[in-house]
Amino acid sequence: MHNLKIYCMCLDNNYLEIVKSLNYIPVGLKNKNFSAEWMRDNTKTNISKKNPYYGEYTFYYWFWKNLLKDKKNNEWVGFCSYRELWGNKNSKKKQDLKSVLLQELPKEWKNFDAIIGDPIPLKKVKFIKLIKYGKLALCRNPKEIFRSDHSIRFQFDMFHGVGNLDKAINLLPEKDRADFNKYVRNETSINQGNMFISKSEKVINAYFTEIFSWLEKCEKVFGFDLKGYNKIRMYTFLAERFLPYWFKKYTKYLEWPVVYCDINKR
Repeated sequence: MHNLKIYCMCLDNNYLEIVKSLNYIPVGLKNKNFSAEWMRDNTKTNISKKNPYYGEYTFYYWFWKNLLKDKKNNEWVGFCSYRELWGNKNSKKKQDLKSVLLQELPKEWKNFDAIIGDPIPLKKVKFIKLIKYGKLALCRNPKEIFRSDHSIRFQFDMFHGVGNLDKAINLLPEKDRADFNKYVRNETSINQGNMFISKSEKVINAYFTEIFSWLEKCEKVFGFDLKGYNKIRMYTFLAERFLPYWFKKYTKYLEWPVVYCDINKR
């Protein structure tokens, strides 16, 4: 794609031909058997061993340390996964996969320097589920009972450990601590995909510099003895909440459709 590179992160070699057919760059995560056609996160300067906890951020780190310096000035660079891909204007229509996915640089992006996934509401859970999983979270966030959708803070407390988000926020630099705290208490949607696209090397470097500095500090609080899906990927979930906040605060951004599907099953 002219002036647009999309890195598609996968967990299995079987996705190779589909990713190549979309003109995306195949990226293999975890220490599995991938062919030589894959870009890997476990070469050169890397944190691949943290993948069970960091998810896609082990490749983000690899890209930051090893490839960002080679980005061309007029080139857009983006990231997606085999389940969450960038869509186009027709992404809401039921057509063949390639017709609904981003294949060329949209004219609408001309006046922006970053693209993030479109938002989805954190819909209010059923009362029975709220009582079963969210009693402690509700005690800390009593106003949630009156919301039509849940706040980011309440949703994180409920599913990823009461108070864990607050502990992490306290480790942010002062310039973001209060703003992000306000954001998670008031925002009732989350931008899809934990992914972005940008044409600015300065923007990409600034985001990766801050997010990895923050996550490294969080490691000293949460460590790696994390059990269960909702806890083991703690650092991925923290980054997922921080990414849209950061891009909304520091860049001229545009929200763009994300298509959720398993490309190997299409």
